[in-house]
Amino acid sequence: MFKIDLHYAIGASLVSVIATSSGAAAAYVREGYSNIRIGMFLEVATTLGALFGAYLTAKVSGNWIGIIFGMVLFYSAWASLRKIPIEPKMTEPDSLAVRLNCRGSFPVQNGKEEYVAEHVPAGFGIMFVAGTLSGLLGIGSGAVKVLAMDQVMKLPFKVSTTTSNFMIGVTAAASAGFYLSHGYILPGLSMPVVLGVLAGSLVGSRILVNAQVQTLRMVFSIVIVALGAEMIFNGLTGRL
Repeated sequence: MFKIDLHYAIGASLVSVIATSSGAAAAYVREGYSNIRIGMFLEVATTLGALFGAYLTAKVSGNWIGIIFGMVLFYSAWASLRKIPIEPKMTEPDSLAVRLNCRGSFPVQNGKEEYVAEHVPAGFGIMFVAGTLSGLLGIGSGAVKVLAMDQVMKLPFKVSTTTSNFMIGVTAAASAGFYLSHGYILPGLSMPVVLGVLAGSLVGSRILVNAQVQTLRMVFSIVIVALGAEMIFNGLTGRL
């Protein structure tokens, strides 16, 4: 919209992602939604992926990656909406999740609801892909993190979104270091962006607590469809 060079736009975007995470993460942790243990475990994969993606920026064209990523997001939006909100678990807990203590609880109307992660290796692998996309395309890749935790690891949706918010700041920080060292982060551009997203993240953290899960899924799907369309358009026009 403002015709900023893409490299500088990516740098400002990564800094704003750190601000978004910092602004809302404290509130989510205080309310008991974010799972710090799961987030830090998965952050190992996303940080390694972010460093790998930042390295690939000089080696690989992001155009085709953006197009493929956009198509994946379209499918993910459809899958997120068709997901049944309440799924009774009749199987035994994931043994690896139990050993790593990837479990927790979050507040509901009648107290606390317990949960245990599933398919931990698959979730860890997808997190590496999310980190790579963050470093390569300059996005927070929070949508991919949410999809991995919600649809693969079967974590509650509010836990997935809040834990993703906690994680994206660390992932973006790993990528931002690369862009900062190459002079792509301008304080005069990044500061107003940071102020805007910080205010928005604080408002969003207050809304989430009382929001219905199905409403959150609808909003989430609309956002990732818009992101997917942008990725495909930028890929086809050679802007990535």
